[in-house]
Formats: sequence, structure tokens, C-alpha cells
Amino acid sequence: MSGIDESARASARQSRGSILNKRKLGGQGLEVSEIGLGCMGMSHAYGTPDDEESLATIDRAIGLGCNFFDTAEAYGVGGNEELLGGALQGHRNEVVIATKFGFSYENRKRTGTNSRPKYIREVVDASLRRLKTDRIDLLYQHRVDPKVPIEDVAGTIKDLIVAGKVLYFGLSEASAKTIRRAHKEQPVSALQSEYSIWERGLDAEIRPVLKELGIGLVPFSPLGRGFLTGTAKRAEEYSTDDMRASLVPRLQGANFDANMRIVDVVREVAASCEATPAQVSLAWLLQRGGNIVPIPGTKRRKYLEENLGAAAVRLTPEMIAKLDEAGAEGAVGDRYTAADLAMLDP
Repeated sequence: MSGIDESARASARQSRGSILNKRKLGGQGLEVSEIGLGCMGMSHAYGTPDDEESLATIDRAIGLGCNFFDTAEAYGVGGNEELLGGALQGHRNEVVIATKFGFSYENRKRTGTNSRPKYIREVVDASLRRLKTDRIDLLYQHRVDPKVPIEDVAGTIKDLIVAGKVLYFGLSEASAKTIRRAHKEQPVSALQSEYSIWERGLDAEIRPVLKELGIGLVPFSPLGRGFLTGTAKRAEEYSTDDMRASLVPRLQGANFDANMRIVDVVREVAASCEATPAQVSLAWLLQRGGNIVPIPGTKRRKYLEENLGAAAVRLTPEMIAKLDEAGAEGAVGDRYTAADLAMLDP
């Protein structure tokens, strides 16, 4: 594989700093830092929580100009909202809080989707209490509910916006058809879906619709659940309380080995521009469109600082071409188990 010349190297490392610019999501007035903080792993899915370090990480994010914090009722069944709500006391007017509704629970176990209007209102009131705030800046439907017309969902959010409990409406993992239908009823400011160097499923149909309708894109798992950082382990090496141990087929068996081809290219580009693989992966997203705001998740200050440093990484056209080519066919293996894939909007 050919190297990258010195002029490209110098161009890529220029202006390396820590100041975050703002980006607009949608056309309704929502503006956030160009990189946000995904808070799920502080309470859910990625090993043992560490509240002390998580709180320090949230505080450090604010200090570095990251004002966009992503949570959901589903993350620890309200526990992550409580953590974030406590951490943001005294900073409420400095930050943008995004949370989500859309699942039902029994004995703290997820039992399916639920976006009935009455239930949405109940969940929003509960989220407001846990977040210790009077408004949710960006409210996403976490998963499309096939039992409830999306127009009813969007209409309910419209009512909540009129009431002042919600400011902006978002969808997650929604199809192009659903996005269009929802947007007619209540303008959608952002779509949150998985998107990264190794996950290009939005390129063919979804991203053109977002551009047409003026909707922002908030990629979750922009680092491939850690894989694109170059430090990911095989599925069997994770503890049983980490979702990557059993719920991410791309990290399992032969899939892991096949996907290392993508990481090898990310590492090469990172070495060429004196950045880390994580920073290169995030910079690729930032340079892919001005309406894109990735939300890498972490509960550790050191990774937060590394991730936010991506805002100052400038990839050359040559570097971007290498990354595009490496991830063009996507990762080997499904991104979810069959049960979770079945919950996606077709």
C-alpha cells in the first residue's frame, strides 16, 4: 500500500487545537457543538459503570466546548438520564440535551416498542423529572413503532413543542419513507443512526433525503463500537456485561479478522497525519458534510479529549479517498443480532 507524501502530512496536521465550532441540525434553529458526547456507556451496555469518572467526563466536555449530550430512557432504564441530569445542574443553559422514547418495559426489561401518544407524554414527563429540567432540547423516537402511524407520533411531538416541553424533533434508525411522512407533520431536525467509515448503509437512500429536507445527521457508534480505534478486542474477550461480547456479530470469529482490513487503512492514515485512528474516523465524518454531528461515547476523560481533538484534524482528498475505498463495501457481519435487526424500520 502506498504511503502519503509529506505535503499531505503537513496539510492534515494543520490547526490542531481544541476549540469546537457549532453546526446546525435541521432548519428549525437547533445548533450544537460539532462533536457531541454519547452518554449511553456511562450507565449501560459497555461494562461496569463508573459514576465518578463519568461525571468528571461530562464536566470536562463542557469545559472543552462540547455542549451536545445524548441519552435515552433506554440507557439503564432511566439511570443514564438521572446521571446526566445531576451532572448538568448549573450548566443547563450552556448545553443541549437529547433523549429518546419508544420502548416499553416490564420489570426493567425491554419488551418491545411503544410510541402510543399517551405513552410518549408519560415518558417525556418522566424524562424531564430525571433530567431535572423543564425542557428536552431534542427528542428522538428511539425506534419506529410499526403499530403507531408516524403521523400520530409526529403530531404528539408537535403538541409537546407547543407546550414547551420539547424544542426539536428527531428520529432514529428510520427509513426514508418514514422520515418523509414524519417531516410533513412536524419538521424533523435530526436523524440519529449508525454511520461510520465501516457502516455506509445511509449513503444510497437516507442521506439524499436528509439533504433534500434539510435534516441533520447524528451518527452513533461513529467509531464502530471501538473497532475503528484500532484497540478493539474480539467478542469473546469482553466481559459478559459488555454488549460487544454477544450482540455485535462484526466482532465475532472470522468477521473480526476480515474487518481488520479497514482498521489497517485507518491506522495508516492516522500515522500520516499524526493523529489517532479515532480522530481520523471522526474527522472523516466531519468532512463528509456540514450537517453531520457525530456523538462518540465514552465515560473516560482521556478518550473524550482524544475524540474532541478530531475537530482539528484536516484530512486531505488523498486520505479521504483511501478511507472511502477501505470502507466502501462496509463491514463483514451484521451490526446487530437478528432480534435487534428485526426492530429496524424497513
